[in-house]
Amino acid sequence: MKNILLVFVGGGFGSVLRFIIGKYLNSTGNGIPYGTFLANILGSLLIGIILGLAAKNNTLSSSQTLLLATGFCGGFTTFSTFAYENHVFLKSGDFTSFALYSIASFVIGFLAVFLGMHLVK
Repeated sequence: MKNILLVFVGGGFGSVLRFIIGKYLNSTGNGIPYGTFLANILGSLLIGIILGLAAKNNTLSSSQTLLLATGFCGGFTTFSTFAYENHVFLKSGDFTSFALYSIASFVIGFLAVFLGMHLVK
């Protein structure tokens, strides 16, 4: 039950922060949804740092890892919103934004995880 509560609390904080970032950075019209992009990239960097610390001499406990990686990062990042925004790009025929957003999200997201892991070595 403790583990479920840790994930719940972390996920709540992550979701609220993502909502705030999206509210201020996502445009209501066409264009790249910078809020979602930023949340996903920062979340990738954070999970790299968190899991890197967890693996490094057990710097983080399993409870801290659940709270931060599974909970906070899970709530903060959002694949479902990313997928929906790409659906909107495709439906509107904005193939350039679709390609840029998708490729940049995957490439920079992976690089951010690797950077986070590297930073804690």
